[in-house]
Amino acid sequence: MRVLPKSLSTNALAAAVGIVADLVFGELAVEPHPVAAFGSAMESVEHALLRPRRVPGVIHAVVGVGLGIAAGSLMRNTALATYISVAQNALTDAGLDVAGALEDDDLPRARRLLPALVGRDPSELDVTEISRAVVESLAENTVDAVVAPALWGAILGAPGTLGYRAVNTMDATVGYRNERYEQYGWASARLDDVANFIPARVTAALVVAARPRAARAVWRAVRQDAPLHPSPNSGVAEAAFAAALGLRLGGVNTYGSRTEHRAQLGRGRPPEAADIVAAVTLCRDVTWGLITSLLALAAVA
Repeated sequence: MRVLPKSLSTNALAAAVGIVADLVFGELAVEPHPVAAFGSAMESVEHALLRPRRVPGVIHAVVGVGLGIAAGSLMRNTALATYISVAQNALTDAGLDVAGALEDDDLPRARRLLPALVGRDPSELDVTEISRAVVESLAENTVDAVVAPALWGAILGAPGTLGYRAVNTMDATVGYRNERYEQYGWASARLDDVANFIPARVTAALVVAARPRAARAVWRAVRQDAPLHPSPNSGVAEAAFAAALGLRLGGVNTYGSRTEHRAQLGRGRPPEAADIVAAVTLCRDVTWGLITSLLALAAVA
């Protein structure tokens, strides 16, 4: 007897196929990449609408989500849409590049590579702070670049995963707390919070499944430490990774002229270069756990 809708079964299987395609082939080898093309289109929208007010930003967000959903509706291929939206391969490769530079004691190269993962100023960061930045980025982007697009694809098909990718891309471009985007980017940032709420918590559950011996520590960190993070979702993923890896994340982050003091996440030691590789391994294990879960969902549905 069918337990769940047939569309959920089909979409879950297709989302799993899309993730595997990213693991095997890496990013879609077309120029421009669809996500980059979307970003360019939204730059034109921003140029036309940008004002230090919320209403133009709401219009920006509506246009962006509409483009993503429309593209998915035209594509009608959840596996391909998920493949376009997921970026696990690129994420882990970027992390390993920084780890390699640190292992070679090439701090300047590690600093040059870091902006591919984080927006903070790398110019004065030492090995510990670079390692922390990479581990935090791997945790946060396991949600943004793997779990969330696949889940939205499983639930809503191609329009869901490309609609999510649109929301997340807009948050990455205009969702900043600075003078330029504080008001204009508000709607995009809040949409991203809503879109990632469940995926972030699914990610924490997948971390527990991947590292069952750390389950109690992960649960404690997510429950006690994550609420201290300014993001309702990044804090969950970062706390889960910190506890699973036996690390302590958080600290002072500098973004240009702006400095943020992040609360401690986890009860372990400060990160080291070798912990980047451990975080990459955890990200991959979470990804395979997600694939297995989607296949199980497809079978049950």
